[in-house]
Amino acid sequence: MSGLSEAEGGLEENLSKTHGPPALTQDAVFGEITEEGPNYQNGGRLGTMALIMKTQFGLGVLAILWILNTLGLVPGVVCLCAIASVSTWANYVIGTFKVRHPEVYGINDAASLMFGRIGRELFGAGVYWIFATGSGLLSTSIGLDAISSHGTCTAVFVAVAAIVSFALASIRTLGKIKWTAWVGLGCILVAVFMVTIAVGVQNRPPTAPNDSIWVSDYKLFSIPSFSEAIPAISSIVYAYAGTPGFFPIASEMRDPSLYTRPLLISHGAVTANYITVGVVIYYYCGSYVASPALGSAGTLIKKIPYGISFPGLVVSTIITLHFASKYIFLRLLGGSEHVTANSFKHWATWLGCTFVITASSYLIASGIPIFSNLISLIGALLGTALSFQPMGCMWLYDNWKSGRERPTVRWTLRTSWSIVVILSGCFLMVAGTYGSIVNIIASSKTPSNASAWSCVDNSNS
Repeated sequence: MSGLSEAEGGLEENLSKTHGPPALTQDAVFGEITEEGPNYQNGGRLGTMALIMKTQFGLGVLAILWILNTLGLVPGVVCLCAIASVSTWANYVIGTFKVRHPEVYGINDAASLMFGRIGRELFGAGVYWIFATGSGLLSTSIGLDAISSHGTCTAVFVAVAAIVSFALASIRTLGKIKWTAWVGLGCILVAVFMVTIAVGVQNRPPTAPNDSIWVSDYKLFSIPSFSEAIPAISSIVYAYAGTPGFFPIASEMRDPSLYTRPLLISHGAVTANYITVGVVIYYYCGSYVASPALGSAGTLIKKIPYGISFPGLVVSTIITLHFASKYIFLRLLGGSEHVTANSFKHWATWLGCTFVITASSYLIASGIPIFSNLISLIGALLGTALSFQPMGCMWLYDNWKSGRERPTVRWTLRTSWSIVVILSGCFLMVAGTYGSIVNIIASSKTPSNASAWSCVDNSNS
């Protein structure tokens, strides 16, 4: 008997040497996930909720005041709620599509299923995440400018933000950086509510004139020009344009079928905070709001919120940088054993991806140094194209054939809604990009504004 046991033990040892360590799970995207490599599927519901909220409620909230000042209080809130509704539906479709097609990791994979190789390249989210990371670096540099009272050249602060973000974003799995999402979310929430309280107890905004009794000049309704209104609406899209990141978040859950509940809770909380913070601060500050929003309480007070929010600004950058790097990493190594192996090729490719994305984002942050202009351009040119149109197409891809045979009222309404989402996304993309470019050109001609590669303090926009 002992000889038989030794033989069995020797057989198990030989099999282990031949086939490697036992797989923890077999995934359609990552292949065999073993104990010797990174466990990509390690996200639970709470971690998913944190990642979703931090992906959405980060840089977007900093632009809400500029949006309300441009559109007016009532139209601004109405547009915000409308885009929030469309975004929630689009993000819900991501969850159902992922469950039906487990081989999908990112939005480019979904586009490949629907449109082939052209779709994969056309809807690759890498460029979007690079621009989003650039806006994260810019906002972080604004925070450093504010905290230090412009202690050095702004270009140096952008470089510092890039180095810190590169180091932390190089952590390989979302499951291991979910704790940063909780920290970042808490910091951003505390900071924006601190500013909200501060503007409520102040007699007047610090930048308002002192030669008369202050009465807030907030506008219930505004009449902006087309080129002014469209970039503001595009900025709302950007506030909800974490959508392409929800595919990776769902893909790295232990059970993607549990994705919907964290999504609905997170989106409800994000929208409620956007409206509360935006309406209160704009009501008290009127046209003297700042962009980003944390500067609305004045030079003295803004140092504290920026100091508290600094980890949150860095985390927003880390998450978007991670998404961009993971997208390119899987394009390069997808289907090979190096995706989940701690090999030299694995590490060299992964760190190379994070470095290239960081460098590209640094160039963007330095080249478009005005926060409101950068996020409106990202929201229009890339945000709508990746947050609206693909999700309408995904629903039609999964439901068109089955429903067309025996169309019901419900199927007809949902089909019509999907088409409306696609068409409205196309309109916002074209019109918003035009308006954003017009604003960038106009801002570059204004002497008081920061220019590309400038050392000017960018915390007083």
